[in-house]
Amino acid sequence: MTGLRVSMDIGGTFTDVVVYDERTGRYRAGKASTTPHDLTEGVMTALTSVLAGSDGPPASPADVSFLVHGTTQGLNAFLQRRGVRVLLLAGQDAADTYHIARGPRTRLYDLHYRKPEPLVPLRDIVPVGGRLDAAGREIEPLDEDAVREAARRYRAEGFEAIAVGLLFSHANPAHELRAAEILRAELGEDVTISLSHQAANEWREYERTSSAVLEAYIGPVVRRYLTSLTGVLADHRVAVPLHVMQSSGGVITAETARHRPLQTLLSGPVGGTMGGVALARALGRGNLICVDMGGTSFDVSLVVDGRPDVTSEARLEGLPVLMSVVDIHTIGAGGGSLAWEEAGGLRVGPGSAGAAPGPACYGRGGTEATVTDANLLLGRIDERGFAGGEFDLDAAAAEQALSALGKRLGLDAVGMAEGVCEVANAKMAQAIRTITVARGIEPREFTLVAFGGAGPMHSVFLARELGIPEVVVPRFPGAFSAWGMLETEIRRDFAEPFFRLDADVDPRDMADRLSTAARTALDALDSEGVPRDRRRTECAVDIRYAAQEYTLTVPLTGPDEPLLADFPEIIAERFARQHHTRYGHSNKGAPLEFVALRVTALGALDGAPAETVPDAEADFPHRTRGVVFDGVEYPARIVERDALRRGHEFSGPAIVQEPTATTVVPPGYRVGLDAGGSLVIREEAK
Repeated sequence: MTGLRVSMDIGGTFTDVVVYDERTGRYRAGKASTTPHDLTEGVMTALTSVLAGSDGPPASPADVSFLVHGTTQGLNAFLQRRGVRVLLLAGQDAADTYHIARGPRTRLYDLHYRKPEPLVPLRDIVPVGGRLDAAGREIEPLDEDAVREAARRYRAEGFEAIAVGLLFSHANPAHELRAAEILRAELGEDVTISLSHQAANEWREYERTSSAVLEAYIGPVVRRYLTSLTGVLADHRVAVPLHVMQSSGGVITAETARHRPLQTLLSGPVGGTMGGVALARALGRGNLICVDMGGTSFDVSLVVDGRPDVTSEARLEGLPVLMSVVDIHTIGAGGGSLAWEEAGGLRVGPGSAGAAPGPACYGRGGTEATVTDANLLLGRIDERGFAGGEFDLDAAAAEQALSALGKRLGLDAVGMAEGVCEVANAKMAQAIRTITVARGIEPREFTLVAFGGAGPMHSVFLARELGIPEVVVPRFPGAFSAWGMLETEIRRDFAEPFFRLDADVDPRDMADRLSTAARTALDALDSEGVPRDRRRTECAVDIRYAAQEYTLTVPLTGPDEPLLADFPEIIAERFARQHHTRYGHSNKGAPLEFVALRVTALGALDGAPAETVPDAEADFPHRTRGVVFDGVEYPARIVERDALRRGHEFSGPAIVQEPTATTVVPPGYRVGLDAGGSLVIREEAK
């Protein structure tokens, strides 16, 4: 225990770094502006600045003993349509499946509905002969000549990746594997090929093909980025493997991520959820709403009964992706979100000023008003030493931008600033309702955990609108997603089709299949460098009511005798509880249908223990500054978070400042510091 455990979160505006020093038992955090032209530049700037700021023994990149990072590189390539040109090989009798997609079952009467734009146009889909039946038996052999012709077209037309999605490959991957073998023989081993049964070994042809296409689309972008970053780290004498956060909440090595880039799609935002899981243990509160407000987006996720809310399917701009993913709802609302006028009304986001030019107050050429400009003008942000001292803010530029917008809407600059914050708060509150109330979950039964550079500024206003009684702002909120990456484990997920009515399930057969899958999953951790004695598996099964469409993933204790003894009753009861929690009702006794078996292999990492805060022995220093709330300027208490100790409490209005974020406490609320250093904010008794 003599090194540095480092995590990095690369966001749209800032790159955050958290370091746990195993020599001193202390954490420290820092940030630097994200450099879109070369993300590795911002990474190294942030890392070296934190290491240079060490209050312990001298540190350098060579002292790093563990390194993990989260990135939105793949997600941004998809959202901005900067992926590569993909050639799709599909079954001859089902070549149009990817474009036919599925009808909008929840939007049948929506006149404004538009199908999502596929990543591969029809002209780039190659029909390939060969057919399997639903059980995976070969009806017609693969047309190998058609595959070779596709390889020639790939070379001639400048494609950069290939996706292969053949019918029933989840039941028998032989045709897809043979197609890949031919393609590599024709094009070389370095060609990017995504096979649908490897991207998503599950039923549903369209969704499986969509997953393979998306992986092929972002694959070369992610691989180039990881290759560049690992090279730069090696040049700076970082000797340990680079790890990457996955969408599922676990981590994998960069080498594995190169082969399975789809798993990195939601890499950045998930770190905050996993930090919420660790915080739930520390707080003794099992149910948390985690909100992450950065410079460009607002992410909402849940921790339920101490576990992340993980789903087996996600939709990105309408396109389905089959993979284990923490359920995160994202909207375009961040500190850099642009305020604008439309039809005489105020809008905020989803457009963002980003890191360059940034909000008007950054002084980098931005002229449009943003949420950050509004908070600055209201006195909620200090002009000096913004973003950990990286630069000062220009209040005059913020006022000018807000005044220009206010003139069009008949408001002065201050009124415009409050309007911008209120509209942004309303959007974010609705995002929280989407992932809670719309699913039958009562937000008042949860604690709101706020992080991100801008999250603590808006958290109490969101809690007030939703009736949430308690807000927690963890340590290093601006870098909390990075901190959360130090609290997770190596993770590999595997799925296997398993179609059975509950009456037809043989528990012993199911246990044997799970045991075989578990051995495969554990062996997969060899490439992750996890010692055998630190590996374990978790098993689950996807179930639905017979003849229904959607499934729930029901956790199992594993393929052991206690589970098998009362198998039907155990499974039915667990499914009924989950169904009632998710949809508000259940139908006990109704026939169940099993759809898939799931096994997750987990490898324990050396944890970074919590750092406790000493007890308060005296009052803390503070000053006052005028801050506007509800049109009135109050003399608010300005407190440096580093000056607070366990037991310190005070009432709002107040502003708690720290290098990575600012927490706003409106009038009528009281804040205190707990043993772990988290700010706990509650409404004062009336």
